[in-house]
Amino acid sequence: MGMPDADGHGPAEGLPGLPPEWGRVVVPDDASALAEEAAQVRLELRPRARRNRRNRWRRLLGLAVPRDGRPPLGLPLLVLLVALLTTAAGLFAVTWPRTPRSGDDPTVVPYQTTTDLTGRVLPALELVDADDSIVSLRALLPALIILVDACPCPDRVAEAAELAPPGVTVVTVHGTRALRPTPVPAGATVRPLADPGGGLRAFLQVPPRPGSATALLVGRTGNPVRVVPDLRSADDYRADLARLGP
Repeated sequence: MGMPDADGHGPAEGLPGLPPEWGRVVVPDDASALAEEAAQVRLELRPRARRNRRNRWRRLLGLAVPRDGRPPLGLPLLVLLVALLTTAAGLFAVTWPRTPRSGDDPTVVPYQTTTDLTGRVLPALELVDADDSIVSLRALLPALIILVDACPCPDRVAEAAELAPPGVTVVTVHGTRALRPTPVPAGATVRPLADPGGGLRAFLQVPPRPGSATALLVGRTGNPVRVVPDLRSADDYRADLARLGP
């Protein structure tokens, strides 16, 4: 048997005895009358449901479950620490000086070689002789051309004039119009010309070096055969010079 309620009324049929402090419990005939109270209860239970779902996922992921409803400080601090370490590692990798590998060492080629001029043709340069007359350099081919704008090098010029085969012109190219003929062995001929504009140097892309002459061997068709950036002896071009002849 149920107990009477706080107002002396008996309990509703089918309901167990309820605590007296609950007061009078009225069960309406229509359940829709409790819609407002039900919505309020659901609203109050919604944060708890979300918290329960969040805690369930944390348990599945092996993370600590907060007891007071607030997330623990350990996880945000861990994320911040990982971000700082990643940034520091990136900066360290960028600024750390690396020792170049053997394959990374650049190969410095200060002067062009014969291969650099393969397929190229001597441009139609017009130089100046001792009489200030214009001379086409192509008209003197085949030729052994010695650039003496950085060094007169009379020994190298005389040596070239002595070795030049018949039909090969030996030309000395000076940087100014003040031409100074170089003494050569008897029977040898050297054609001194001036290149004030530096057109031949620009074509070779070989800068002048004090105390050194540059030699260029050009065939009859205008194709460079050999470039000697630093002429030291006839051995630098002897074999190619012999092939320039008829």
